Amino acid sequence: MSDCKHHQVIIIGAGAAGLMCALTAGYRGRDVLLLDNAKQLGRKILISGGGRCNFTNLQTQAAAYLCTNPHFVKSALARFTQWDFIAMVERHGIAYHEKTLGQLFCDESAKEIVEMLTTECDWAGVKIQLRTEVLNVSKKETGFELHTSEGNYSCESLVIATGGLSMPKLGATPFGFKLAQQFGLRVLPTTAGLVPFTLQPEDKSHFECLAGVSLPVTVTSASGQSFSEALLFTHRGISGPAILQISSYWKPGEAVYIDLLPGLNFVDWYKTISVESPKLSIKNALSRLLPKRLVERLQEIGAIPDKALNQLSKAEVEAMADYFANWSIAPGGTEGYRTAEVTLGGVCTDELSSKTLEAKACKGLYFIGEVVDVTGWLGGYNFQWAWSSGHAAGEAV
Repeated sequence: MSDCKHHQVIIIGAGAAGLMCALTAGYRGRDVLLLDNAKQLGRKILISGGGRCNFTNLQTQAAAYLCTNPHFVKSALARFTQWDFIAMVERHGIAYHEKTLGQLFCDESAKEIVEMLTTECDWAGVKIQLRTEVLNVSKKETGFELHTSEGNYSCESLVIATGGLSMPKLGATPFGFKLAQQFGLRVLPTTAGLVPFTLQPEDKSHFECLAGVSLPVTVTSASGQSFSEALLFTHRGISGPAILQISSYWKPGEAVYIDLLPGLNFVDWYKTISVESPKLSIKNALSRLLPKRLVERLQEIGAIPDKALNQLSKAEVEAMADYFANWSIAPGGTEGYRTAEVTLGGVCTDELSSKTLEAKACKGLYFIGEVVDVTGWLGGYNFQWAWSSGHAAGEAV
């Protein structure tokens, strides 16, 4: 290609992982160009955590990640930890707080995280170029050539930080997966993760009237993974943190099992309350434990008898105890990439070095962040993977 601008490192994708990789490489004195087809930087960062960005989790550990090789994430996470990112946040004077379960959020706005990363890139001498579409990439003897909507570029090290397929309205595309396949890397099938469930027609007709009702539950997948957080009924199905978490472990056709009264021994509770208030209806008694609208609906569909506490048989009490502890629901599906927070699957980790994120079969080519088959739990874990994998590649390019 004639008139080809050269940089030592080109990073495609100016999200969380791409920005971290760029500033890390820039501080090492590398000549870095960061490209993105978007109009603004870090769009997913800006909308995350309700606009406050759940930027990491105090409890980050390898066990919080889904990956075909559970050991793959350990190296990157150990070399740039949640404490390293928190230190950067504190250096920039960004106020933050812990919400629940180790989740850290900005007090003010997610914009502060984007501004921090942009400032660091500026200090590190990184050139950022937005509104640039990469049309094709080819391998040359000394690296790579990129043909883009803004001209041609060459580099020795090429980093792919283009994310997954979740939230297409933010510009998500399969670019990274296609590029991996172009260079002979295996890409595992992708599905939506951290995503609400839709219900099958009968369940939907039973429960759509509860949209907006929320309660704490413990939800367990067919494979035995469980999470204790809130469940939220929606017009289309069920959502809330507990459901988003379990969706990453769910396979079509399987049921999920929901304990609607976590930590409560229902039979013991019944014995106590039926002595205190024998003539109280089971509906009114249960409304002390569960949202009233949910109790009324469960009675309407026959899951709860219409009786006073002292009229219930032992078998009825045991049946209710089992129902509340193991409410089983087989989702019809998920809401898909439109509302998913992450993409499961992606570039197979067997193809990459866990230390540098470089493709084993293609020297100089790196894959970081969500494009890789690494998916964290809800609550800042995916951002921490972006920071850690971006830093690992930034140290190597």
